Amino acid sequence: MDDIRDLKALQLDALREVANIGAGHAATALSQMTGQTIMISVPRLTVAALADIPNQIQAREEPVAAVLMKMLGDLTGLTMLVLARETALRVAGLMMRRPATELGEIEQSAIKEAGNILSAAYLNALSEFMGMILLPSPPSLAVDLSDAVLSAGYLEMTGEHDTVFCVESEFYLSEAGERLRGFFLLMPDVSSLNAILRAIRVD
Repeated sequence: MDDIRDLKALQLDALREVANIGAGHAATALSQMTGQTIMISVPRLTVAALADIPNQIQAREEPVAAVLMKMLGDLTGLTMLVLARETALRVAGLMMRRPATELGEIEQSAIKEAGNILSAAYLNALSEFMGMILLPSPPSLAVDLSDAVLSAGYLEMTGEHDTVFCVESEFYLSEAGERLRGFFLLMPDVSSLNAILRAIRVD
């Protein structure tokens, strides 16, 4: 497992295609939920240590909204959708079909629902690729600095989740001519990581 971050180009391409399918499913689901046409760019996939992820998400220490879910079924681990605070407000507004200016209870519920939709879309794509059953737990939401949200203490996890698959996607709102960026993180436990690597033929 020491060479996990040195995956070959073809292996990364296979994982990127899974992410691309998931992103397409997510865009379709969000379009139906919000009543707007939403398209998505080809996702950027990074395989990194958990400690390296916050710098990719936010160059400066600014608040983020993170929707955390446990991955259950044939593969286990954690998933997290991370949005910059302003992006989270925009997403909440889209879900509610009215502007959101603060992260109140209703807005937080809307963000959790969006996170549920997005995470489920990515997990469904991975499920199809692996030929396994993957189920997300009910979502929880945290609003904090990225370093705090991605700390091992907040995630209540051990070092076995150290490897993170980070999918950066850009959603394009056609009617508004607006782009929104989000990060989907998949943090499998050791046995699930091994299963994913076997699926892309990494020994």
